[in-house]
Amino acid sequence: MGEEISADVCVVGGGPAGLTLGLLLARTGVRVAVLERSPLLTREFWGEILQPGGLAVLGSLGVLDAARQRGGHELDRFTFTDRGRTVLDIDYRALDPPYNYLLSMPQRHLLAALLDAAREHEHFTYRDGFRVTELAEEDGRVRGVVARGPAGPVTVRARYVVGADGRFSLVRRLAGIPAGRRDVFDFDVLWLKLPAPEHTPPQARIFRGRGRPLLAYPSWPDRLQLGWTVPHGGYARLAAQGVDAVKARLAEAAPPYASLVDAAVTGLGDLSLLDVFAACAPQWTKPGLVLLGDSAHTHSPIGAQGINLAVQDAAVLHPMLVAALRTRDDGGLVGFERSRGADIARIMRIQAMQARGMTADGPVARFVRTRAARIMTRTPAFAKVTREIVYGSPAVRVASELFTAPRP
Repeated sequence: MGEEISADVCVVGGGPAGLTLGLLLARTGVRVAVLERSPLLTREFWGEILQPGGLAVLGSLGVLDAARQRGGHELDRFTFTDRGRTVLDIDYRALDPPYNYLLSMPQRHLLAALLDAAREHEHFTYRDGFRVTELAEEDGRVRGVVARGPAGPVTVRARYVVGADGRFSLVRRLAGIPAGRRDVFDFDVLWLKLPAPEHTPPQARIFRGRGRPLLAYPSWPDRLQLGWTVPHGGYARLAAQGVDAVKARLAEAAPPYASLVDAAVTGLGDLSLLDVFAACAPQWTKPGLVLLGDSAHTHSPIGAQGINLAVQDAAVLHPMLVAALRTRDDGGLVGFERSRGADIARIMRIQAMQARGMTADGPVARFVRTRAARIMTRTPAFAKVTREIVYGSPAVRVASELFTAPRP
């Protein structure tokens, strides 16, 4: 039979969305069990940058300082340069403190801080190394999950199951909900880390040289994270030419780092490809089930929205899920999908606009991009878009009035 766990809520996925929700529920006195497929936070994480909106949620939860103590870099600017000309320059220090910066921090530092805080509460259970194999259903309602791990099977009986298991969510698939994939971006991203040059500025930068756009920012502890945009679906053809061909194209795109790339990249295994797409599931809820974060909606890495949206999703869902547990009424969860869906749709439109502006090529495109950016940055519309990127929805807040368990 294996282990059986009884909980009010079973969260599948121990990423930023799942662990943030788990901590919120535990502090509200809700019995919550989190199942994570990867053991001991050992998987590779590429999403590292947090925007001020996400920092505010984590600060309200009291975990931001603990995460930062593990190591991270404050970044004070975001810039986009095209062949040496600055097209966009956002000074984060001009924002209202205390969250007037971007934070580059290994995702495992954030997850460890969330997990440590959640484990202080007796209502919280965490199992890693477990893969969900089926949803437990009864009378047309999800009542829990069955999973298999290193010690054998485990069955979690719960009043609600939350699928927070990422862009390729197994929970979503088991529930028969389509991903809603949209190939609206014409690029994928090839990630790599290099030794950080001396005097690396504390900035996130996108720049274009002779090649395709490239993202660069400091990564903890002393590395430089590069994200090189390659034609969507086209990397396999380039990789087939061998590592030297890939390095040559990378050096063309990133002349300042050409020597570092040559020394650090010894094989294709040093590079990691992210399949970039947008997705929004046509429904986020079923009786007894709700999808959260990337399981419900997937984004490109442009604008560093992934972790931001995940922790904000958790903050929005938390009071609605608590109300559903108390009233035995799923109506609020449908409201989560409706209200949060509007926020997500706005971010997706902004990301599509950013991608078109960043990747369009040719002399005409460069002229239009530079001229349009110069005009746009002086308009109220630009300030509004910037607020959306930096903060997300202003309505997002931590419902701390629901907490019954004090911070230990």
